[in-house]
Amino acid sequence: MPRLLIAVILFAFSNATTGTDLNAAIGNYTSGDFEQAASEFSPLAQQGNPQAQYYLGLMYRNGEGVPRNDEQAIYWYAQSAQQGNTDAQFNLGLIHDSGDGVPRDSERALYWYTKAARQGNDNARFYLWYIKATEQKDPDAQFYLGLMYRNGDGVARDDKRALSWYTKAANQGNANAQFHLGLIYDIGDGVARDDEQALHWYTKAAKQGHAKAQFYLGLMYHTGESVPRDPMRAIYWYFESAEKGNANAQVNLGIMFDMGESVPKDPERAMYWYRKAAKQGNAKAQVNLGVLYETGSGVAQDSKHAHYWYTKAAEQGNVEAQFNLGVMCHTGKGMPRNDEQALYWYTQAANQGHAKAQFNLGVMYRNGDGVPRDYVQAYFWWSLSGAQGEQDATRNIEATEKLMSREQIAQAQRLTRNWQPL
Repeated sequence: MPRLLIAVILFAFSNATTGTDLNAAIGNYTSGDFEQAASEFSPLAQQGNPQAQYYLGLMYRNGEGVPRNDEQAIYWYAQSAQQGNTDAQFNLGLIHDSGDGVPRDSERALYWYTKAARQGNDNARFYLWYIKATEQKDPDAQFYLGLMYRNGDGVARDDKRALSWYTKAANQGNANAQFHLGLIYDIGDGVARDDEQALHWYTKAAKQGHAKAQFYLGLMYHTGESVPRDPMRAIYWYFESAEKGNANAQVNLGIMFDMGESVPKDPERAMYWYRKAAKQGNAKAQVNLGVLYETGSGVAQDSKHAHYWYTKAAEQGNVEAQFNLGVMCHTGKGMPRNDEQALYWYTQAANQGHAKAQFNLGVMYRNGDGVPRDYVQAYFWWSLSGAQGEQDATRNIEATEKLMSREQIAQAQRLTRNWQPL
């Protein structure tokens, strides 16, 4: 047998054996048989297995199955850490941070926390930001620490601590912290809702160019919620945010120009901002862009482009786009009539509670358009639509009841009672 082949087979056998031994050692450690686990981890660690080295360091640190020995713990943690084991890196950070068994060394602690954090170790990320936030009073670190407490990321969620760290960072001028403080006070999540505080922190962040803060500030002035309504300030902040690429600000600017709301009606400018947002995947912008193309407002009428943008929005679940696609397919307006597609899109919108889609779906079932005629389904969808004020639905039910048996009517009414929107 060629020597290379023998070497490959032996290498594969060695790996398989190591894997099996490691799993057995971990199993023994987990079950509390520390002496057996130590005897199994030791040869593996000496062979260079980083996971075995980490466990051996842990056992020397805790005196599990071996006498407690901080020097040995640090040695094996370091061997494992140098091979990229994040738990070993984190534990080395803890040792140097606490000075337990070694002289306290914040720089070494920071070094190992950083190594582990960069590989995604949540515990290390927390301690890394904590050191920077407390000892260095770094506002970025204070913000990220607040974010971790806010999201329960690597640490138990704690809204009070999140608020405290956000406030420390915000008072040092951190725009992200200022925005998040504004958001917390705006929605009253974890604190009492406070419009003045929301406005204060949004404004602070917005003046530093924070796009989301600028959008929310524009929204407050646009709706007049919590502040006197001021369309000009709304447009100013929307524009600042939109220029930085915020899709929500872009679509709201588009709506204001589209509707002539506090500004001269300008379909071309509406189209400009809708397109910006639509290309970022904003469904509201996509459906509004579709409407402009379908109606030829501010642009040459183009049913294909309308269909394209409606589809983009509809596939994201936008109910208006789903309904509009259903109408295009059902009527054959600007495209070949396609009852199967009409039925599909009407159903998607109707299941979300769209009254006109429910009405049109009832019509398709009554007429057998793209589907076998079904008076029960027609009655059912018209009942839902009529409950939302579609008067024609009520008239259609009265006419269709004459063609139905009592059992069919009872079945339709049962479907109506049990229906829940998706």
